[in-house]
Formats: sequence, structure tokens, C-alpha cells
Amino acid sequence: MNTLPPILKQIAFFFESLPGIGEKTANRLAFYLLRLPESELKKFSQAVANLKKKTKYCQVCLNLTENDRCPICQDKQRDQSIVTVVESVLDLLAFENGNIYKGVYHVLHGRIDPLNNIRPEDIYIDKLIERVNAKNSPIKEIILATNTDMEGEATAMYIKEKLKTQKSKIKITRLAYGLPIGANLEYADYGTLKKAIDGRQVY
Repeated sequence: MNTLPPILKQIAFFFESLPGIGEKTANRLAFYLLRLPESELKKFSQAVANLKKKTKYCQVCLNLTENDRCPICQDKQRDQSIVTVVESVLDLLAFENGNIYKGVYHVLHGRIDPLNNIRPEDIYIDKLIERVNAKNSPIKEIILATNTDMEGEATAMYIKEKLKTQKSKIKITRLAYGLPIGANLEYADYGTLKKAIDGRQVY
């Protein structure tokens, strides 16, 4: 028997519907909100209420932003000639958190997945092609950084072929995948070893 007040139960049910949140964690989060000062709870609820209204896609790269262009596209220190194509904003954040990349991005918001009825036209590949073909486009290299699973590889291959049909002579590259630093060879699978060999460099 659930003895929680209906409003608290409703909040817990909402949290439980989120990815990776179980019943116990959902209950703890609901009680955490209950213990927040009224002012903090109002700030939180206002932020949630404004999430959809204030968040939109960047007009250039389709990153999430509150303005017409995201901070990355507005940054004049970024190399606008190199565009890394990622499946999601979370993938973009992985690059940004590492502070390892100084180019710009293009976010597809998905990948080609026929089993789930996601076709090339359902994600933002055409926007990438438009960007490449735009007048005075500074783009010299496209880095395909989709995931290495079957859908990610199919998406990368489709984009590569699509770009090859264009008149532009843009360099198309794919992220090198292989052994992580500190890994032992005996634990590596065949696919990882193949990628490591294919992506080897002069030493």
C-alpha cells in the first residue's frame, strides 16, 4: 500500500519515468524537493516550466541554445573550417568537456535506423549539406563522429556518400577508434583491435 500523499506520489511517478531512475531513487528525489526551501523550489519549477519555451536549435549547427546562434558558433576563436558531425548534443558535450577540440559542430539529433523507421530525411543531414554548399562557406573538413555501432556506421557512410556527390572538395574524415589508454590487449575484442590497427600512426 502506497501511503505517500497523492501530490508527492505524482512527483515520484514522474521521476520514475525518467531513464535510469528506479522507484527508491524516485521517492528520494521527491522527498528532496519537499525539503527544499520554498524559494529554491520556485526557481526549480520555473526553470522546468521554461525549458521548452526558452530552448531552441542553433540556426547554424542545431546545438541547443536560447538564442539564434549557440555560444560555440558565436565564438570567433573557434575554427569554422572544421565541422564535427555528432548524433546528439550529449556527444557534443563529451568533446567540450574534454576541451580537446577547437572547431565547430553539426548535430544530427539522431541516426539512420531503419528498424525504428528513422530515415535520412528524419535527421538533419540535409541541413549539413546546405551548410557545406552555402555561398562563402568556410568549411574545409567534415569529421564524422557518429557512434561505431551499426546505425552510427550506416549514418557516417550515408553522409560520406552524400558529400561525395557535391561539387565541393571538402576533406571527409572519421574518428579513429581503438584501444583506450591503459588497456591490456588480452581484453580487447576483435573489432577494437581492427580499428586500432587501421588507425595506426607513424611512431
